[in-house]
Amino acid sequence: MKRMNILLLIATTLLSSNIVFAQKSAEVYLTADEVPDAVYWLPKPPEQGSSQFIADISQYFWGKQQRQDSLRAQKAIREVVSEVADMAVLFSEVFGMEISSEKTPAIFKVLDRGVTTIRLSASKPKNTYLRKRPYVYFNEPTLIPSDEDNLRKTGSYPSGHTIRGWGMALLLCEINPAAQNELFKLGYEWGQSRVIAGYHWQSDVDASRMLAAACYARLHSSKEFLDDMKNAKKEFEKLNKTF
Repeated sequence: MKRMNILLLIATTLLSSNIVFAQKSAEVYLTADEVPDAVYWLPKPPEQGSSQFIADISQYFWGKQQRQDSLRAQKAIREVVSEVADMAVLFSEVFGMEISSEKTPAIFKVLDRGVTTIRLSASKPKNTYLRKRPYVYFNEPTLIPSDEDNLRKTGSYPSGHTIRGWGMALLLCEINPAAQNELFKLGYEWGQSRVIAGYHWQSDVDASRMLAAACYARLHSSKEFLDDMKNAKKEFEKLNKTF
């Protein structure tokens, strides 16, 4: 009887693990091995002493100057969010309607899975290069002190926040092309906010936009993504008629 109980416990545990794994795998359209390999095709981060690194340093001081503009500084602080639900709130105005899991479930679904998938592409280069972040390099404070200790030993290249922001702009533009200029402006500024906050070099941000665009293109090989995007467009068209 005791042996039977142990076997039952093991079977239940394995079943639960499979369920959890299935739930986790359902959150993305592609695996980490399927997204573009940035270590292979993107250049390495600039080396110290190179002209590119000198440009990075120049942009770091540009970012510090931007902090003197209280409105721009507040914007950079607001855009530190990384959860799709929080990002959707900030993108809603330029998109043209409120985006949420309750109000726009189809749109939110493709954003949640799409942005999460695109973000996967940053993990390998971050762990490979472990580039020192600007505020660590200069040993200076940032605009978001609460994140400093947690991110101090993590890689700066590329910028995960920029990948999320540019990725969301790309996805939303496909749903609502009429808002493309406003969406890309916000997506671009989202990345610059990381330079202003002191957490990323400009080259981190520039590489992240390329990586997000590559992953966005790769998403279109996924039938699940194409089906979800189709549903998101239908939802937008239906809701847009009511405004």
